[in-house]
Amino acid sequence: MTLKNEIFKVKITDMSDEGAGIGKTEDGFTWFIKNTVIGDTVEALAMKVKKNYGFGRLVKIIEPSPERVEPFCRIAGRCGGCQLQAMSYEAQFAFKKRKVLNNLSRIGGFDIPEEELEILPADKDKLLRYRNKAQFPIGRNKEGQVTAGFYAGRTHSIISCDDCLLGVPENKCILEYVLSWMKRYKIEPYDEATGKGVMRHLLIRKGFNTGEIMVCPVINSKKLPCEKEFVDGLLKLSMPEGAHIACVSYSSNMENTNVIMGKEAVNIFGRPYIEDVIRREGTNENIRFRISPLSFYQVNPAQMEKLYSRALDYAGLTGKETVWDLYCGTGTISLFLARNAKKAYGVEIIPQAIENARENARINGIENAEFFVGKAEEVLPEWYEKNRDSEGAHPDVIVVDPPRKGCDEQCLETIVRMSPERVVYVSCDSATLARDLRYLCDRGYEIKKATACDMFPMTVHCECVVRLERNGKY
Repeated sequence: MTLKNEIFKVKITDMSDEGAGIGKTEDGFTWFIKNTVIGDTVEALAMKVKKNYGFGRLVKIIEPSPERVEPFCRIAGRCGGCQLQAMSYEAQFAFKKRKVLNNLSRIGGFDIPEEELEILPADKDKLLRYRNKAQFPIGRNKEGQVTAGFYAGRTHSIISCDDCLLGVPENKCILEYVLSWMKRYKIEPYDEATGKGVMRHLLIRKGFNTGEIMVCPVINSKKLPCEKEFVDGLLKLSMPEGAHIACVSYSSNMENTNVIMGKEAVNIFGRPYIEDVIRREGTNENIRFRISPLSFYQVNPAQMEKLYSRALDYAGLTGKETVWDLYCGTGTISLFLARNAKKAYGVEIIPQAIENARENARINGIENAEFFVGKAEEVLPEWYEKNRDSEGAHPDVIVVDPPRKGCDEQCLETIVRMSPERVVYVSCDSATLARDLRYLCDRGYEIKKATACDMFPMTVHCECVVRLERNGKY
């Protein structure tokens, strides 16, 4: 058996959900090794050895996999963001489909044939520069210089990066300006160890179909220092054609927490939001959305249109239905549902997102959508108890698009009690999706269709959308 700090040789035959290569040495011992891909034969250093498995650090690649490609980013091996850059896109695609099927089988107990799970790939010209949102942590590097970039995997150590190739080109000049502004006006970065300093993160968002850009520093202070100078400098930046600064805000977060944004955002230039347009794939239908700094909005607009179009197809609306959209964000799905249904209800915990959703309904002339602020697991049961004899208490369709942790069990229980004919489940984590599908299928529902969508090329993450129908067996 290989001991800690010993060198060993292994062939990578699989990958973990987090993107680490998995291989077994001749004695049958399992190793997890980052920065390897399926098919690599590697030499590694044993870093941590457990009873049945261990973690190794890649020393050298003895024989590269046929699916190995040259990473396009100089910090690919150190940054915690892109785990799959060294794999061909075809291999990434196959890995994600296998990951979804494995989770559905292992966690949910669902035997879905591979050919029945469709997966929507990203277009080849949109594998890079697809993210409309970037959040850069700001701190100091080992030399004590102020820097920004991304956290190394599972740490709070910042890997300096002034141009992530998954993000829009505008990020680079904005980030460079912010760091120069900090230096000029002696604005200190936040230090987690001492709790001192001002600048914590920089949020940048872009509306791909409008060119509108939002800049929002997250600060350890009640007010942004040198506010006027900050805005004046941003407005002088040279932007690519069609892009312009439309919103400058700041969010105050003075708590010692891993949560990036504060509870509110203060607007200091332009409107307190940017706008973007989502088109329903294969139709002329589109909706204009207003997005505030604290609101959730999918980061890949091109894939979002594919995913949401599939969710709407799964809803099977004819114009006569009552529908609920849980975890609705700014109403991105709700308003498309409302356009195609009799009545739509949306629930979201973030007040600013609901403000956006209501305003989005107004500017698009949609009058049959109603929105509630609160946790879905609290709002839905309370509303149901008060209105169990109303039309909305027994909807035709319920759509859920929860965060990575999935749905709260009380929310799932209420869905079962409301007994919609169809449930459309949109998920960013196939493990919690499998768990929640098991709950629903044990209580009168069955899976009819499922699609995976590669919303995040170069990473291990994958979105899914599933259509369930009530079978009356519960």
